[in-house]
Amino acid sequence: MKKRIIILVCSALIVILLLGLLQALVVPKYTDNTEGLLIGEYYGETGENDVIMVGDCEVYESFVPAVLYEKYGITSYIRGSAQQLVWQSYYLLEETFRYETPKAVVFNVYALKYGEPQDEAYNRMTLDGMKWSGAKYDAIKASMTEGENMLDYAMPLLRFHSRITELNSDDFKYMFNDKKVSHSGYLMKKGVVPMREEAESGRALLDYTLPETAMEYLDKMRQLCEENDAELILVKAPTNTWGFWWYDEWDAQVSEYAENNGLAYYNFIKCRDEIGIDFATDTYDEGMHLNVYGAEKLTEYFGNILVSDHGLGDATHSQDVLDRWQANIDAYYKERNS
Repeated sequence: MKKRIIILVCSALIVILLLGLLQALVVPKYTDNTEGLLIGEYYGETGENDVIMVGDCEVYESFVPAVLYEKYGITSYIRGSAQQLVWQSYYLLEETFRYETPKAVVFNVYALKYGEPQDEAYNRMTLDGMKWSGAKYDAIKASMTEGENMLDYAMPLLRFHSRITELNSDDFKYMFNDKKVSHSGYLMKKGVVPMREEAESGRALLDYTLPETAMEYLDKMRQLCEENDAELILVKAPTNTWGFWWYDEWDAQVSEYAENNGLAYYNFIKCRDEIGIDFATDTYDEGMHLNVYGAEKLTEYFGNILVSDHGLGDATHSQDVLDRWQANIDAYYKERNS
């Protein structure tokens, strides 16, 4: 009887191990769509970050932590992901406070346009990279679209088993360790594709009211920051073009919320000339996002604000952190200048 139990236990462990290996093999590796790797990279750089940024592509392609540290001595990390919804930003921030307590949190407001879950593929690029915790569970629960279920997130093998017929060399190469793609959350783009003149317009909407759910999560984010003695700073990246239009009516609602709650809000669309943004040279996709040259300009401009208006840049960090950031700077310029 005892021998039978041992055999059953060993058999069960072998099955679990094989399923775990199969799951590691079939889950997407995002080697082509690198945005899916951004969230998971944070866990290698936790601790002693003065600033944490959350939001969508307008943060991870607009601000450069290496430049922010090199120019101003501000340590930072961008917990951004493609089409990151407001509640996802909130739960990512909730998780982040378990690892560290930054002096400031920067949230890009563009995602306030969304009040409902949008797309499973984008959900996966944000949620799969999170470590399991109550925050991840709540983020999944708030984000699931019709047809999604919690079990598929808990056991990705159930969702991606069909990829077994589509495997390539990257699936084996990155089976246990993901490819590193960012610089402290910043995803570098070096291409140059100028903005088209006709791109500077937005179609009329029937209702310009920002969704109630989005504003509720923004307020929860504000309260979470207050509870953790971190200043919440709202920003809007300077990009504003077809498909990604930021309306004056939306801007007015965010401005009113910020004023009523004592928050700083910087709409960088309004100070493009002062920043030095040139959409003939500083965008890689016709003005929808900044390339590295535009992101460096914006980062230097914003860094000066963080120092002069928010008292950042004078923190004392451990030698390990200083060494890590020197390595970050070296890696950043190696890719930038290659």
